[in-house]
Amino acid sequence: MYTDEDLDYGVKEGFFTQNSVEQFRSGIATQRQTSLQDEENFRLITGFNDVFVVIASGLLLASVAWIGFQITPMLGTACVAFVSWLLAEFFVYRRRMALPAIVLLLSFLGGVFATPIVWSEQPNEYAFMIAGALTLFAALIHWRRFRVPITVAASVVALSVSVGAAIITIFPFALAWVNTLMLTAGLFIFGLAMYWDASDKERKTRSSDVAFWLHLASAPMIVHPIFSSMGILDGVGGLYSSLAVVALYILLAMVSIAVDRRAIMISALVYVVYAFSTLLQTYGMVSYSFAITGVCIGGSLLLLSAFWQSSRKTVLRLLPAHVKQTLPSVQA
Repeated sequence: MYTDEDLDYGVKEGFFTQNSVEQFRSGIATQRQTSLQDEENFRLITGFNDVFVVIASGLLLASVAWIGFQITPMLGTACVAFVSWLLAEFFVYRRRMALPAIVLLLSFLGGVFATPIVWSEQPNEYAFMIAGALTLFAALIHWRRFRVPITVAASVVALSVSVGAAIITIFPFALAWVNTLMLTAGLFIFGLAMYWDASDKERKTRSSDVAFWLHLASAPMIVHPIFSSMGILDGVGGLYSSLAVVALYILLAMVSIAVDRRAIMISALVYVVYAFSTLLQTYGMVSYSFAITGVCIGGSLLLLSAFWQSSRKTVLRLLPAHVKQTLPSVQA
């Protein structure tokens, strides 16, 4: 399987002409009746060998962690981070394997983050603050070496954890503002995702992959505080709150359509399914509430996917011209 970066490399080395590559991309888009931007392509797996390497790496890392934990927990977590880096040197830096790159990055950062935590028997805000700062530093080093797209998202999430822990440490009463802090961090990460997206509106380079992971990280951080404050998962509310959830989901869906990213809709899906199901139960449809909810929402999402470009065209008409310039265009 070859990516757009591989095709661009072929043009750079003279294997193909730029015109032939553009014709190829246009032909594939015509065949699939969709544009490259709408596909939201990102490298997850290059072949079954990726799965094979991930399974083997998981067994090795689990064994290393268990041996290290027999001596001291800190040694176990540190060994996981160290071995993850060594494995990445071959399978990521040399072989450029997609799925192992993601898994080994997460295991490396997980080991780094866990090391200060397990150092104390009773972790507090200081431990999480140090863990977040160390993870951010480790992620930056990893990015400079391997350039794995998910690294940027992991970095800003670690930064958010560190800053949030610092605020709670300095101002203990801020613990009651966790949802506000999470929402603020989510909006910051969303803005960063839009920055990366704006740098590659055609979605042909690694910047698009970076933006994808940033959107995936920001979506639950934005959605959860909003719906949690409405008390949806606590069983609070009736008809009006359920309708408010559906209306809010439609608004989030419009944002998702406008920026041409589906992560926001997926993150909010569990809340709107719960609210819609509760609404049907209120009106006596106890036995069939979940089934009816699945049919309505699932069918709506499938229709939206089928007419994604038409929906984007309608939504973009509502936006100012200077905002449209930063978003992917609608393809004919």
